[in-house]
Order: sequence, then C-alpha cells, then structure tokens
Amino acid sequence: MNSRRTIGQFSKHLFWDVDRSKLNLENDKPYIIRQVLEYGLLEDWVLLQRHFGIGQIAETAKNFRELDKKTLSFIAFLSQSQKKDFRCYTYQQLTPLHWNF
Repeated sequence: MNSRRTIGQFSKHLFWDVDRSKLNLENDKPYIIRQVLEYGLLEDWVLLQRHFGIGQIAETAKNFRELDKKTLSFIAFLSQSQKKDFRCYTYQQLTPLHWNF
C-alpha cells in the first residue's frame, strides 16, 4: 500500500499540526494511531485497522502515557486486553484536570 496515498485518505483534521506530505505510516506509527484513536472518525478507524490490525494498534497504544478513558476502554475491549496492561492506566497525572470532558 502506498504510504502517501493512505495518509491522504485520513480525515484532514487529524493532522492539522504537521505537514501531511512528510508523514510515513511506519515511521510515524505512534502519532498516527494516537490521532485516529482520539480524534478520528469511523472511516479513519477502518482505514487504520485495515493497515495495522488490532494487535499492532493495541501494542502501540499500550506505550502511550495518556489516553482518554473512553479511548482506553475501546482499544482494551477490541484487543481483549486488560486496562492495567496500558501505560496510561497505571501512569496517572498527579494533578487531575479541572474539566471533566
């Protein structure tokens, strides 16, 4: 699969802060997975799953320091993993956020 063509298929709002033409699916895998998990649409999720598979997505997400609670529950359920296996579950902020979104 062509990396540039695949990046172009993701929603434009996911990569608003970087130059999309410089993204590489393999080199920037953690960034792309995080953006799709937290901000992606259903079409973005399907495209990500088709390229990486649930196993790779979950293994990458296990190393994230932060994921919102819904995203963590979603990826843990789909990958049939325990929430405690994810770094973001055990690594909590000392000062909680002011707003509960």
